[in-house]
Amino acid sequence: MNFIIMLIVGGIAGWLASILMRTNAQQGIILNVVVGIIGGFLGGWLLPMVGLNFAGWVGYLITALIGAVVLLAIVNLFRRGSVR
Repeated sequence: MNFIIMLIVGGIAGWLASILMRTNAQQGIILNVVVGIIGGFLGGWLLPMVGLNFAGWVGYLITALIGAVVLLAIVNLFRRGSVR
């Protein structure tokens, strides 16, 4: 059950990150979910290193959103040569 919740929250975080980074029209729902999940793992790995810890599903959403925004910024940097 935790894995299903992680997929749903990761998908929401990826969708919100794509809206924030203005890449929503360029990618579909599958890529939004993938970016959100990878961003969640990236944020869950990097944020505790700087002293930020969030608990619960809202904390995972915040962590995944931050990680997905960073991931989209890196992808945009390599794809276009600039962060949007």
